[in-house]
Amino acid sequence: MGAPSIEIRFIEKALSAITRGERGIVMLWVKDALPGSAMNPITVVTESDIPEGLSAETAEQIKLAMIGYTNAPKKVLVYCMGVAQEEEGMEEGAVDAGYKNAMGASETIRFDYLAVPTAETDGKSQDIATWVKSMRENKKRRVKAVLPNVAADHEGIINFTTEKCVKTGTVTAEDGTKTTVDTVYTAEQYCARIAGLIAGTPMTFACTYAPLPELSDCTRLADIDTPVDKGEFIVFYDGEKVKVVRGVNSFVSKVKGKGESFQKIKIVDAMDMINDDIITAAQDNYLGKYANTYSNKCLLLTEVSNYFAQLKRDDIISSYSVSFDADAARAYLKEKGLQATLEDGTVKEVDDCSDEEIVTADTGASVFLTGSVKILDAIEDIKMPIYL
Repeated sequence: MGAPSIEIRFIEKALSAITRGERGIVMLWVKDALPGSAMNPITVVTESDIPEGLSAETAEQIKLAMIGYTNAPKKVLVYCMGVAQEEEGMEEGAVDAGYKNAMGASETIRFDYLAVPTAETDGKSQDIATWVKSMRENKKRRVKAVLPNVAADHEGIINFTTEKCVKTGTVTAEDGTKTTVDTVYTAEQYCARIAGLIAGTPMTFACTYAPLPELSDCTRLADIDTPVDKGEFIVFYDGEKVKVVRGVNSFVSKVKGKGESFQKIKIVDAMDMINDDIITAAQDNYLGKYANTYSNKCLLLTEVSNYFAQLKRDDIISSYSVSFDADAARAYLKEKGLQATLEDGTVKEVDDCSDEEIVTADTGASVFLTGSVKILDAIEDIKMPIYL
């Protein structure tokens, strides 16, 4: 029988587009040992929450993730794997075990974007990508990850491929002498920053062209269109500042029902948000709490409709519809070999019932709704011929 379930599915239609941003939660997996009496994962909301005992490299990664965009991430969760170095006597495979433990622990932790500053160095990027796909497809957990140089071809994986990102700072010596110092981040070292940037993107626009003010330069490419078309998230120097080219994930193999919209980070974020919001509302307010009568089904339908109405008022969606799915209810009754018991107690053969009658029928523990949304995308391309 399994646990009670709600399945929310979004099937893309020709011109459907979804976009919304929320201050999200960033998860970092680091190789440090858990310091002192801290709880694993460590919760960081401000820099003062970073505990002593973490390596300088890890503290830097946390600070990068916390920069965000217009907003900072809601919080950064830091899971310590306890495999900071291969110490003498450390069991063979300890690093593998550390990553496995991180995956197991993270299955029940609420977060939006994962980054792992040592994923490529440890040869774990593909394993992490596989785990994220499994979480989304099998566990119904809508987590996403920013990984370096992983052409995962999946909407849950952001493939960050900019080879070098350069931060220029000034260091003042004891004698007052000032020296300009460049810090160069590799792709894997900068994934935490990208995860925080996406998590901190406001709800009404995408991270396309988002500036990275701490950077002074980055790897310069003669062609920035081809990498984007290949599902690569890259940054570029525009002559004055470094900024994101376009907010895309690694998904490129478009198929029927899963087209171009699934390539956009903001659209996938919106799908995930709507999925999670409706499921949470149903679990908190409906599952197990109401008899499955037609009037109570109407209450659930009204709540979903009101949710979409709010998104429309917020200029996040342009239109929506929610209704009972008579076809699904009819198929359910036929599959079970049942007659339709209507709201007034009348019993009829399923094929003799109208759609209006079927939606009032007793469908056991199941409620069948259907809906569609057409959601406003962010402005990313401007086409304006100017004639002289």
